[in-house]
Amino acid sequence: MKSRLTLLSLVSGLGLSGALAADWTQWGGSDDRNMISDEKNIPGAKMEPGDFKKGTEEVDLSTTSQVKWVAKVGSQTYGTPTIANGKVFVGTNNESPRDPKHIGDRGNVMCFDEQTGEYLWQLVVPKLGAGKVSDWEFLGICSSATIVEDRGYVVTNRCEILCFDVEGQKNGNQGMQDEGKYMAGPGNEPVEVGPKDADIIWVYDMRGELGVFPHNVASSSVIVHDGNVIATTSNGVDWSHLNLPAPSAPSLIMLDAKTGELVAEEMSDISSRVLHCSWASPAMGNLNGQDMIIFGAGDGWLYGFDPKPVEEEEDGETFGVLQEFFRYDANPPEYRKVKYPKPKGPNEVVATPVFYKDKVYVLTGQDPEHGEGLGMLSCIDPSKEGDISGKAEWTFKGIERSMTTPAIVDDLLYTADYRGFAYCFDANTGEKYWEYDTFGHIWGSPLVADGKMYLGTEEGELIVLGTGKELNVIRGEDGAAPAVEFNGPIYSSPVVANGTLYITTQSHLYAFSAEGTPVKGESK
Repeated sequence: MKSRLTLLSLVSGLGLSGALAADWTQWGGSDDRNMISDEKNIPGAKMEPGDFKKGTEEVDLSTTSQVKWVAKVGSQTYGTPTIANGKVFVGTNNESPRDPKHIGDRGNVMCFDEQTGEYLWQLVVPKLGAGKVSDWEFLGICSSATIVEDRGYVVTNRCEILCFDVEGQKNGNQGMQDEGKYMAGPGNEPVEVGPKDADIIWVYDMRGELGVFPHNVASSSVIVHDGNVIATTSNGVDWSHLNLPAPSAPSLIMLDAKTGELVAEEMSDISSRVLHCSWASPAMGNLNGQDMIIFGAGDGWLYGFDPKPVEEEEDGETFGVLQEFFRYDANPPEYRKVKYPKPKGPNEVVATPVFYKDKVYVLTGQDPEHGEGLGMLSCIDPSKEGDISGKAEWTFKGIERSMTTPAIVDDLLYTADYRGFAYCFDANTGEKYWEYDTFGHIWGSPLVADGKMYLGTEEGELIVLGTGKELNVIRGEDGAAPAVEFNGPIYSSPVVANGTLYITTQSHLYAFSAEGTPVKGESK
């Protein structure tokens, strides 16, 4: 029997302000990871994902409302879609194989046509063969692809950073010339590369090059900044949850975006303090003209790094180092006194931190396998230097463990915790305006657009609430749940691009629009 996922969906850039109406090119929509959009006329109250045709997983589009198209993905999908260049990219597994030469458990990034949902091509990644400890069975690829012009960058299930051509093999084979060998996996005969296969430009193996030990799965999503790829390594504990196999390996690195060569790494000794794993995606901010990498780490601390590395020399070798601006313990002292992973003890940072109006907002949390427990939301001033623990602008301890990246607009912060509560706070003071019980565990993050907050739950419900200081239930009447009911759990996050709202369940990718006229009479 295939195991159900018991680890976290990682929540897991380009512009430095919240995403505006256009493509959604990366996790969080922009470098600051603030999941907002200025798009209007986005579906809400009238959305209906429809029913499966009897005995199938095919959606009957005649039973839907405001659905543009639906595409079948894998059986477990944790990657949040990205949309660029007329294409939609989503990380999933290979349990709905598109090609008979790629059968069995694999990681997969599927590419679809943005307008029609037509399947275009796929990136197929073999498993490590390490089992649950480093490449959990049937998880697939949990990373969201970052798209920059004609290149895409993704973290694979093999603990690699991989660059691909967004056109696949359509425009010829660029870069790497032995995709057939790569897709077959070590020790196997190469498969024939076809027109529906990915065109891989380069691959950087973090295990082989850095000695990284990924715990459960390598994930998170990268930022591309100033010609460099900034990525989390997913370094963590071993199967025992007690030992750190690679305490000296970096938790954050920088590669050359064109070549995949290592440019720099953090030297803040994060890995030696990791509680479980470093899964959070990096963010980027600009403070008084100074670019800054914002990184929530597996040791439960928040860090600020200079994206312009300095060269250091050791044993005759020169290497690049990401210099540290600040560090902040995102756990209060009383949490640190309790043994990890107990409910009242310390947490790592799983949710991606958000940069907004010269402040950074960060939540703490753990792998859902560890259950519910205490968390904390902090607002910090990144202009302060050194160890700024205990010097937050404000904190809120009434929130539980969270994997949710906040969305902030008009100085109102929207977020959620794993137990299933959604919140609205004053971003300047930390005052809580409202909370709402969704009655379902929450793994993903909210999207705020068109005066609405969209948030998916493990129970397969899309919660739709109005924005503002007063709780406003958009979906639901006479006490009914404000939810759109889907045929499967929602672990990824809603995104919007070019007038279309994308919702991904474990097995299907839905494209909703206000017009809602299906492009064909059946799902792909």
